[in-house]
Amino acid sequence: MRLANLLRTTVSGAVVGACAFGLAGAAFAQDQDGPQTIDDIIVTAQKREQNLQDVPIVVTSLSAETLQDAGVRDIKDLQILTPGLVVTSNSSEAATTARIRGVGTVGDNPGLESSVGVVIDGVYRSRNSVGFGDLGELERIEVLKGPQGTLFGKNTSAGVINILSAAPSFTPEYNAELTFGNFGTMGASGSVSGPISDNLAFRLYAGRRLRDGYYTVDTGDGPRSETDDNNQDFGSVRGQLLWLPSDTVSFRLIADYSSRDEYCCTGVQVRTGSTYPFIDGLSNGAGQRPPAAGFGLLPYSRTAFANRSSDQEIEDKGVSLEAKIGLPSLFGGATLTSITSARRWTSSLGQEADYTGADIAYRINDGDFGYDVENLTQELRLAGATDRLDWLVGVFATRETIERGDSFYLGADYSPLLSFLLSASLNAANPALPISPNTIGCYTRTAQTAAGLGACLGSGGASNGGGPGFTVGQTFEDRYQQESTSFALFTNNTFHVTEAFDLTLGLRYTLDDKTLEGQQRNSNGNGTTCNAALANAGAIGAVLGASAPTILARFCLPWTNSAYNSRDVSESVDDGELSGTLKASYRISPEVMIYASGARGYKSFGFNLDRVQTGITPNASLFFPSEVVDRLLNATWFDQRFENFQLNTFLGTSFVVESIPELTSHGVDADFLWFTPIEGLSLQGGLTWLDSKYGEFTAADLANPANFPQLSLLPGARSSFAPEISATASINFSRSMGGGLRGGFSLAGKYTSEYNTGSDLLPFKMQDGFTVINGRVMVGTEDERWTAEFWVQNLTDEEYVQVIYNGFLQGNAFASAVQPDGTFYNPAADTQTYDAFLGHPRTFGATLRFRY
Repeated sequence: MRLANLLRTTVSGAVVGACAFGLAGAAFAQDQDGPQTIDDIIVTAQKREQNLQDVPIVVTSLSAETLQDAGVRDIKDLQILTPGLVVTSNSSEAATTARIRGVGTVGDNPGLESSVGVVIDGVYRSRNSVGFGDLGELERIEVLKGPQGTLFGKNTSAGVINILSAAPSFTPEYNAELTFGNFGTMGASGSVSGPISDNLAFRLYAGRRLRDGYYTVDTGDGPRSETDDNNQDFGSVRGQLLWLPSDTVSFRLIADYSSRDEYCCTGVQVRTGSTYPFIDGLSNGAGQRPPAAGFGLLPYSRTAFANRSSDQEIEDKGVSLEAKIGLPSLFGGATLTSITSARRWTSSLGQEADYTGADIAYRINDGDFGYDVENLTQELRLAGATDRLDWLVGVFATRETIERGDSFYLGADYSPLLSFLLSASLNAANPALPISPNTIGCYTRTAQTAAGLGACLGSGGASNGGGPGFTVGQTFEDRYQQESTSFALFTNNTFHVTEAFDLTLGLRYTLDDKTLEGQQRNSNGNGTTCNAALANAGAIGAVLGASAPTILARFCLPWTNSAYNSRDVSESVDDGELSGTLKASYRISPEVMIYASGARGYKSFGFNLDRVQTGITPNASLFFPSEVVDRLLNATWFDQRFENFQLNTFLGTSFVVESIPELTSHGVDADFLWFTPIEGLSLQGGLTWLDSKYGEFTAADLANPANFPQLSLLPGARSSFAPEISATASINFSRSMGGGLRGGFSLAGKYTSEYNTGSDLLPFKMQDGFTVINGRVMVGTEDERWTAEFWVQNLTDEEYVQVIYNGFLQGNAFASAVQPDGTFYNPAADTQTYDAFLGHPRTFGATLRFRY
């Protein structure tokens, strides 16, 4: 039900209140003479401007004033205003993921496209990370929940974040903003807009933001020199031209550039496992946080350990041209819209791989680790309306090139750590074998015998050893290039059956063609240690028996495996998919509308741009299939079923993409907005109740059955990043103080119930329920010539995490044999160290704005 009134609310799962469809930020731009209604809220969820009251889609619409009052500067900040939206980053800002209703793309592998589409001024951004930056001056943001493939294309199976920036104005405008805050926060931005001629206007925006890091870093063995992390240093510039050659024709040209040069992101131990003595012994200082009693969870801390740098450089630039041409004589009046874009996004990253003070593994920011995305897109739409039919037909084409480089380094502590781990596992079975950092050469000695190996292990490597250890320095340098083209035809049509009853039918056919060329290359003799151990497989088997395959696998992990010596990968796949939607809406009265809908969405197939192996054998193919979602009903109540859900998960030594046969997501969405009778006071909020679960499956149902042990907690379980309850609320007040001044305040908060942050659902990766509150107090002139704001983000300094993950080569979570409950997880045998990327702490400061 949609209620065009001062108060909007949801009344049932079949009759949907307007509150279920958008936090209308117009509340904060209320007319001074009286309150507004939902009729004033315009959205473009169906690729045409419509009143929110008339759109049968779940839409959360947020105006520029709403976003400003809540302190929203990027998509990650948007979470506090949008129930059901979760946005997280992991090892860098290039690995940022948005999820809606518990569904999103996991990890930083660019071979996976997005489940939540990001569209900025009509231009689709093919990877979430490509769309996460300073948003600049905004008109509004629309969050569309559920599959939106008919109009917004593939890779919108979970929803769309549709961002519309402020357009050039023919009235001269001058804006400036200065910000200062704790953690050394400084920011400055400004814009100017106005006419160049009677039919040509421009807008120019530029901004720069700086902040110190949130983490204190113990650098351990070095050579890292930075003692903080997760800082901020980025700038952006955006220029626009708007040309109106006639009353029926417009052209809007947009060019933008942004860059980041930051340190991000180190992890913090939330649980230190039994490998702590080894890390401690190899590090200058503790090397990581000491374990809690009984190896339980550690107290929350922002002290991180990293001996290598996490510096990152990211650039994003592009240009787009939107043309709208009115054709009044065609079909009784039509509009042709063309959107052409060219974009390039690049990243060069450094990474601390183990997040300890020991020198174990890392990547260097030298241009060899990171990825680039180049896009060319063209969309054409022809739309019109008659008394009985609103029609739209269109075509979309894109060409994309992804280049990924991966370069990996091992430090001097890698061989001793692996020796500690191997000898500790043997010691647990036979205490006569000592735990030692010097046993690698026992396994790799040329022509090692069973007797010699036994003697070497018994002496902790002091005798009968001397074989080669692992390469110190660069171990591999891989290159991947994926070329893809996509072409789609689509239509979306609303039939006005009666004055009150509408039927909407949308269809889209998409054809994708992707080609992968990869070169996997070991460096500096890497693989020699793996070969030497394999050559002694007979002796190792004779001494260690059933443990031998596990031991050998440790010598031939993806970054040390000789099977990748001069290995080339070449694959090509093309496929097509039909998606669409059917909606029925009925207007009970001018104030009330009910509707129901069904839809089918599509997320494209792709290639895992990484080293992936089963046992010690590289996988022959890096391909993974398309993901399809069917939305059975979408009003306040939603019910979605995903087939071949693309899960990118860390299996202890590498990331793999596995297609989970089924994921279901159903629940209730409800938003409300109340323009109260009190002048200047408005209340808004939202609620998402979510039940998102994986279907039951066995190893035989997976593309690679060998992946099942690390995924054995998933069948029938709630999916990750899928809180049962997500609720938002805000209060905003602004009114005249007399003397030409205006004052006000705003509070915005979000409660999120507990959820698991790990794609493997390990219990230690749970995040408890938490609440984040942002607030600000404002005073300024009535005409907004100047405004001073005093703000605080995360007012209560809530302690929460973004992602919890397994520490690199620091214990084991899953067992090698099935457990009584049918999984491969035994809590009592979990020795894994778990690290986390943390949420933001409390920040506060002041912002001064000028407008002329």
